[in-house]
Amino acid sequence: MLLAGKSLAHLQERIGVDFRDPALLEEALTHSSYTFENPEAKNNQRLEFLGDAVLEVLVSEALFHRLPEAPEGELTKLRAAVVCEPSLARVAADLGLGRAMRMGRGEELSGGRRRPSVLADALEAVLGALYLDQGLAAARAFVARHLGAIMEDVIAGRREPDYKTELQEKLQKMSPEPIKYVILKEEGPDHAKTFTAGVIYRGMLVGQGVGRSKKEAEQQAAKEALARRVWRKS
Repeated sequence: MLLAGKSLAHLQERIGVDFRDPALLEEALTHSSYTFENPEAKNNQRLEFLGDAVLEVLVSEALFHRLPEAPEGELTKLRAAVVCEPSLARVAADLGLGRAMRMGRGEELSGGRRRPSVLADALEAVLGALYLDQGLAAARAFVARHLGAIMEDVIAGRREPDYKTELQEKLQKMSPEPIKYVILKEEGPDHAKTFTAGVIYRGMLVGQGVGRSKKEAEQQAAKEALARRVWRKS
């Protein structure tokens, strides 16, 4: 079922945007589990792909101007902290995106409306929809309004740990050899999957982690590698 008119209007008020084409917003809030049960509906995966790219550009631009003396490596680290799944999920939850989403019954019963990966993807999809609906300036204003405080926290050092970036920095101080993340296992039905990720360095599996999304599993794998201090054994 589509979002009711009043609910859609209330959500747009919370977001701070009046969509010219409300169907784009509905698509952004449609989880893939809903389209499994309703094949005629479009899910938000394509908009999430677009929004992810737009978000990276706009956060990069904001940090570039906010920190004119910061080197590339520091800007990359800060950007990763701003656009990480926990940060995006927190903003999405504050905006009420989870409550507004269309999702399949199984996904909803398993807690999908509160799942960080679902919320983060929805926020990126909304940004992608906004970019298509009103262009880059509107997307920039949205990012400044809803991610500005997180960006300031990140700059000030008040941020979620980014284990992947920390591990990369430690290992690449010793060697330029690449770090690779692989999904070792997927378990469970589509609406309640768990992923096991591994981090590979110099041909060896140096850490494993489990999460409800691939990103979370990779972060946990990096966290284990850090706990094992693998750079001292390389």
